[in-house]
Amino acid sequence: MTQPLRVLTGITTSGTPHLGNYVGAIRPAVQASLAAGTESFYFLADYHALIKIGEPARVQRSTLEIAASWLAAGLDPERVTFYRQSDIPEIPELTWLLTCVTGKGLLNRAHAYKAAVDHNAAGGRDADDGVTAGLFMYPVLMGADILMFNAHRVPVGRDQIQHIEMARDMAASFNHLYGEHFVLPEAAIEESVATLPGLDGRKMSKSYDNTIALFAPREQLRKLIAGVLTDSRTPGQPKDTEGSALFQIYQAFASPTETAALRQAYADGIAWGDAKQLLFERIDREIAPMRETYQSLIDHPGRIEDILHAGAAKARKLSGPAMARLREAVGLRDLRTQAGTAVAKTAKSALPAFKQYRERDGRFYFKLVDARGRLLLQSAGFDSPKEAAQAIAQLRRQGSAALADTKAGLQAAEGVSPFDIAAALEQLTEALA
Repeated sequence: MTQPLRVLTGITTSGTPHLGNYVGAIRPAVQASLAAGTESFYFLADYHALIKIGEPARVQRSTLEIAASWLAAGLDPERVTFYRQSDIPEIPELTWLLTCVTGKGLLNRAHAYKAAVDHNAAGGRDADDGVTAGLFMYPVLMGADILMFNAHRVPVGRDQIQHIEMARDMAASFNHLYGEHFVLPEAAIEESVATLPGLDGRKMSKSYDNTIALFAPREQLRKLIAGVLTDSRTPGQPKDTEGSALFQIYQAFASPTETAALRQAYADGIAWGDAKQLLFERIDREIAPMRETYQSLIDHPGRIEDILHAGAAKARKLSGPAMARLREAVGLRDLRTQAGTAVAKTAKSALPAFKQYRERDGRFYFKLVDARGRLLLQSAGFDSPKEAAQAIAQLRRQGSAALADTKAGLQAAEGVSPFDIAAALEQLTEALA
């Protein structure tokens, strides 16, 4: 029986959900949860919140608000696996196992860590000033979130693609040492999902203090929308939709027909006050039916706690047995078992390995390394991961005989002889046979 497609999404519990979170994550996640043939995992990333939030009450409140937002928006906990990250003890345990197979050099290249180092350099400070081990290890915890449930796809923004590629690298390293335990996850980029501008025209973000709270009371919502930045054009003057924060927010909620009507109103010189009233009415029409459910959940946190406990129990039916297999694989075993013979039978011999990855140019590459991790071969770029995988499969099947036929544009690493490459490929084809 084929395993259903597994999709995993998490939101860090670091603040109050706003309209940008709803349009960019909550609404598409709820819609995706209804897809047939898909196992959906949704979690509240409260461990991740500890990396940047030092206020316990804020983390707790955010957990409550985000859970209530997802549920009010229509997420069905009976249909999906909905849980709090900190309720799954196997996740931090897997984080440690992955830490032990993840190179420091890989983590040095993480965007968040590099940004912190660059910021310190610009200020003349020590490179690691203010950098916690939590920030540095963030990609490993994210890798554990994904690999714990062997998610096939992880919906992320383009700025998060690197974390999925790092999770793939961790999975490949673990599999190489201990056998095939993890699937290699793929980033799912939803091009049609909108990124909302905030009150000041910049991306809606808590960092900019320019957000519109998702479930703000009706009159507060009206006042916030009245504060959306516009230009000085007066009623009757044509207005540009390009670069208009007000128009972009409206478009994220409206139908194509409604959007076209507002575009025409801009051309006809609609007054900004009237345009803001249209925006308020359109957002409130969608949010108002959910607002009462949200407030009821906020007023009865025990209901949410019960839902999260049930979700954790459901998740641990998978994570518990999975961690037992991983502990066995790495040697954390019952001492009453016959270690010598068992290890010889179950441990995977060190072999050369192909490692597939994606570069910033958007293309897919692979490399061949020997059992010690030394680079032997480097491919040219492919347009899709499938093409790269096909070239790898050809090399695995045919060994060195495929070197002349493959379109991979392979380049031998400096100082590596053709004999070394041929020997590594022969090892792989023998193992495959």
